[in-house]
Amino acid sequence: MNSNENTPNEPAVTPGNGGSAETNPGEANPPAPESIEQRLAELEARHASVSDAYLRAKAEAENTRRRAEEEMSKARKFAIEGFAESLLPVCDSLEAAIALKTAEHATGSAQQMLEGVHATLRQLLAALERNKVMPINPPAGTRFDPHQHQAISMVPAEQEANTVVTVLQKGYQIAERVLRPALVTVAAPK
Repeated sequence: MNSNENTPNEPAVTPGNGGSAETNPGEANPPAPESIEQRLAELEARHASVSDAYLRAKAEAENTRRRAEEEMSKARKFAIEGFAESLLPVCDSLEAAIALKTAEHATGSAQQMLEGVHATLRQLLAALERNKVMPINPPAGTRFDPHQHQAISMVPAEQEANTVVTVLQKGYQIAERVLRPALVTVAAPK
């Protein structure tokens, strides 16, 4: 007997069953059409839900970005609002002094005018201080600091070399940043 021949106990192989006489017991039966349609409907609903959540999150991110841009724009635009408000009383005092001078045709004393100027200067310095603008006014003998001082000249002096002799013009700084260095004369080496 030939090994290729069918024996009476073996089932015949037909082309329709893929070389197997019986169905593979590990394969599941295909799902019923109703369960496929139900699964498709579930997946479509889940897809719609996820798509909606994505669109909402995208819109929220866009709104947050737009609000942040508006806040930054306002912050830049009105950054000096507090500073300007603190200078308004100084402006009012100067305008009042000019109006008083004009109204009295110089009948007020020079002493009163000087007192008014000093009061206005105090208002201005207080406004600057409230906004963290501080003067740089080093006393004589202070070590020269090129970050805060600008030397105009070196002069012979009876003090240590490279120290401040006189301040010609005060400097100013805001926080730790120099707005304008103090103009100073510096002691020359002996």
